[in-house]
Amino acid sequence: MRLSTRGHYGLKAMFDLALNYGEHPIPLKSIAERQGISDNYLEQLISVLRKAGLVKSVRGAQGGYILAREPEHINVGEIIRSLEGPIAPVDCVSEVEPSECDQSDFCITRTVWARVRDSIAEVLDSISLADMCRDAEKVKV
Repeated sequence: MRLSTRGHYGLKAMFDLALNYGEHPIPLKSIAERQGISDNYLEQLISVLRKAGLVKSVRGAQGGYILAREPEHINVGEIIRSLEGPIAPVDCVSEVEPSECDQSDFCITRTVWARVRDSIAEVLDSISLADMCRDAEKVKV
């Protein structure tokens, strides 16, 4: 399973917003420069994150974007799901609407993929943006 740049760059943008949480709204251009993401692509990602209720936009001369909730209350799993869709190493074990398979009643590999899905989801859901910020502080020391 491989994430696309949507999930990768979207998480980087959300991490950037978390690092600046509680300050002023952050312009997209600033995030794009710091994270090495094109302005246009970041605009698309932020639009999806805004619709998912993870970020808010602030209009005006001092406008930009802020997290919709505190970093402690946004986990990596939410961000990845909003940008990439349900976690599913294969379609038949998707978190939402698994595809039908005529062999699902006796498919042994399906249980393997379900365990992989559950493990990935557990890890992603256990890491908050605040956890990432704390990890970043440790790296700076």
